[in-house]
Amino acid sequence: MDTKTFKTVRQSQTTITELMIPAYANFGGKIHGGTLLSLMDKVAYACASKHAGAYCVTASIDAVDFLHPIEVGELVSLMASINYVGKSSMIVGIRVISENVKTQKIIHTNTSYFTMVAKDDNNNLSIVPALTLETRDDIRRFLEAMMRKQLKLSYKQGIQKMKGQIDLEMAVKLLENERCRIAH
Repeated sequence: MDTKTFKTVRQSQTTITELMIPAYANFGGKIHGGTLLSLMDKVAYACASKHAGAYCVTASIDAVDFLHPIEVGELVSLMASINYVGKSSMIVGIRVISENVKTQKIIHTNTSYFTMVAKDDNNNLSIVPALTLETRDDIRRFLEAMMRKQLKLSYKQGIQKMKGQIDLEMAVKLLENERCRIAH
């Protein structure tokens, strides 16, 4: 690979800041999770497209952790960076913070990981630049993304293996201490 096929994490880092308005609130008066997911998808797309130099689509969303509610009137910043690259896929790490402009209190509210895939003009997979890791955080995030990717694959394989192996008797035994019942 020549150096033109590499990009640094820094080159595609993207931040979107938006004011949380009453229309974004749910029935409890907090910002609706779906609104945050939409904003996360937007920043993931912007970050991935900057890295790939191509149109990107969301392939999966791993672990959206809602850590703290967001209030109407707060500024929300979504910070995205490429944590990992495959051939045509990228894992974008997103950190969301809210800021109360009156008190200047800043709170980490969400973390998420989006897998984005680059596409060419014919909707075929497009190869993305490799990643130059410049900092300890870049290295740590890349390794963590590799581990999450492996855990996700192991989980899928475990579920597939389990399918068809559980009979009714085994199901009854596995569910006996759960908050459910099997209708007879």
